Amino acid sequence: MSPEEIKSRLSSGLLSFPVTHFGEDLRLNLDSYREHVGWLSGFDAAALFAAGGTGEFFSLSPEEVAEVTKAAKEVSGDVPIISGCGYGVEIARDIARRAEKAGADGLLLLPHYLIGAPQEGIYQHVKAVCDSTGLGVIIYNRANSVANADTIARLADACPNLIGFKDGTGKVELVRHVTSKLGNRLCYIGGLPTHELYAEAFNAIGVTTYSSAVFNFVPALAQRFYKAMRADDRQTMASILDTFFYDFAAIRDREVGYPVSIIKAGVELTGRSPGPVRPPLTDLKPEEKAMLARLIERAETIQKAAA
Repeated sequence: MSPEEIKSRLSSGLLSFPVTHFGEDLRLNLDSYREHVGWLSGFDAAALFAAGGTGEFFSLSPEEVAEVTKAAKEVSGDVPIISGCGYGVEIARDIARRAEKAGADGLLLLPHYLIGAPQEGIYQHVKAVCDSTGLGVIIYNRANSVANADTIARLADACPNLIGFKDGTGKVELVRHVTSKLGNRLCYIGGLPTHELYAEAFNAIGVTTYSSAVFNFVPALAQRFYKAMRADDRQTMASILDTFFYDFAAIRDREVGYPVSIIKAGVELTGRSPGPVRPPLTDLKPEEKAMLARLIERAETIQKAAA
């Protein structure tokens, strides 16, 4: 797909980040991963992101990013695969080239490594990555890499393959400035942890899609919430928030790093073998997994009642 085609596809529906599967030895388990991605591809995602944040990009080598991306493409059918990309500029350029060779349909550029940077530095970093690939690139505002609206506009002018903006800051005023200044030049993606908690508010300022982590293990429920948001069905959104997402977030917030760990636990509890998280993350404790299991049972009951 061309960058413009990927931009259109990303804007058309719900997105998600499959977890990366490991064995107990913490090596990639690509067979289990392929089975999971193939299953997720049947739930009408607009695109799936291989080796993204929920996919533990920060714990993968550049070679592993390419392996995971290739494995996802082998089983995703017509669902586009967007590869994670990031770190310092040369590593990011290397990952971009590897991902393109592995068959990725686009790139999500996560923040550069460790240090803060001025707007000119962020501009030069993102432009260097965009210049290194023919794939469409999504810039991810988060943590130490937060481009302002003027910088993003400069990048859009300089990089025809910059197709998207993903927000992980939650700064409404900044996001609104970006959507107002850039208009339909980019697609806009919500990227806060458990974005369903914020989806209604961000939809109002032009962020019409988002990445759903829980899609990994309750995809039908995730799609039901997304469709309610797009239809402005506030009653359905409120019901799902009250019966699932608020309690889910309470478990997630019990430990640093759990936004990824809880998703892996959910995948395991619904019958797959994603394996443990890699350090420095830690897995849910047994009592927390039991809490999540009860919540998944409740979600299944909600879906049966709505069917």
